[in-house]
Amino acid sequence: MLKAHDFATAHIPYLIRKLAIPASVGFIFNTLFNVVDTYYGGKISTAALAAMGLTFPVFFIILAMGIGMGTGTTALISQSLGAGKNEEAEKIGFQAVTFSLINSVLLTIAGILLAPSLFMILGATDNYLNISVQYMNTILTGTAFFLVNSILSSLLTARGDTRTYRNSLIAGFVLNLILDPWFIYGGLGFPALGIRGIGYSTVLIQLLETIYMVYVTRRLHVFDHAQFKDFIPHRKYFAALFGQGFPASLNMLTIAIGIFVITYFAGHFGKEAVAAYGIATRIEQIALLPTIGLNIAALTLAAQNMGANRPERIYESWKLNIRYGLLIISIGSISVLIFARQLIQAFTADPGVIEIGIQYLRVAALFFFAYIFLNMSVSTLQGMKKPMYAIFVGLYRQILIPLPIFFLLAISLGWGTGGIWWGIFIVNWSAAIFTYFYTRNQIQKVLNQSAIIVEI
Repeated sequence: MLKAHDFATAHIPYLIRKLAIPASVGFIFNTLFNVVDTYYGGKISTAALAAMGLTFPVFFIILAMGIGMGTGTTALISQSLGAGKNEEAEKIGFQAVTFSLINSVLLTIAGILLAPSLFMILGATDNYLNISVQYMNTILTGTAFFLVNSILSSLLTARGDTRTYRNSLIAGFVLNLILDPWFIYGGLGFPALGIRGIGYSTVLIQLLETIYMVYVTRRLHVFDHAQFKDFIPHRKYFAALFGQGFPASLNMLTIAIGIFVITYFAGHFGKEAVAAYGIATRIEQIALLPTIGLNIAALTLAAQNMGANRPERIYESWKLNIRYGLLIISIGSISVLIFARQLIQAFTADPGVIEIGIQYLRVAALFFFAYIFLNMSVSTLQGMKKPMYAIFVGLYRQILIPLPIFFLLAISLGWGTGGIWWGIFIVNWSAAIFTYFYTRNQIQKVLNQSAIIVEI
């Protein structure tokens, strides 16, 4: 694990490698976990596959809260550690655990009450609706585990340990390969659960990951000074966590809303389009995964060096993370363009789903690069305690512009599903260009305040 002084003194490329590589490997296996779920969903039926695509926006809301609060926690703890305030960093961590548990209860109740209505708005009826609700209610039983795992991971990430979470995600993927078919089809005295089996497998694995993460944090003495009173909600820390974490969560929530919007428009062209979008986004995630670790590196390094008053290192980190990200994603983009058909066919034999999925991937490969500029810049801004920009760019990308663009291209001009995909291209690239120049301006302001001259 990296030492506290390393973040403000060690060579930036070295730090990026130490933080990003384990995190990226972990997230690769996390997405492969979802790929396994999608694969077995396709084996059940096209309706089951479409139901998983339909429920993903609701499931993503849970992930959004976990990722957003984890991001906020990482930023706050990293800045405290960078400034040498170790006791403050510990208290933030304790309060973050309580905060996540409270959020999990609220999200579970809201999900159970609202999910059926949301599915009907998206066009689900009869058996399609019943399958979607069954799967969603199963996933909701594990909400607390999803959120607590994000917080425990953030406690370690802020200290330079991204390997522990990587290990838990790899183990989770291996377990899912075993549990998914067992729970779906039954055996060894266990009943066949169908699509609910996929959900129960996910929840059980999240529980096991929570147990492992608690064990590691205790072994690394993260909770050595914890007392019961430290977990009682405190207004000061809850306000700080809300202020830093909620904008990140809200940004992620806008992504969930954006998925709702895309799914809504795709639903105009049948469940095949919804299923194709669900499959294609899984493939898109795989292509982007090697760059996810760079997001974590950008956030952690920006926060640590902001706390240590080393803004020139923030700029260097931002610049290098973008450069590395563009290099990596070029490989993924070319691979998706060449193997689009084979990738979709790995999940379904439905010819309608295959053709729509290929159409999406061939457009998506062209806007993968925009994600690099967006993600590295937003992570850097969050580390600099400027989380509100994430909300603004999220609203632009997911709601304000997509609605008129999709309606114009897909429906008014009659482009069909192609209009949705090219609309996503326009939205992401316009947001990426603006975000790049905005982030550069914000870094320059911090450099000017510190009277540091850097060619930018």
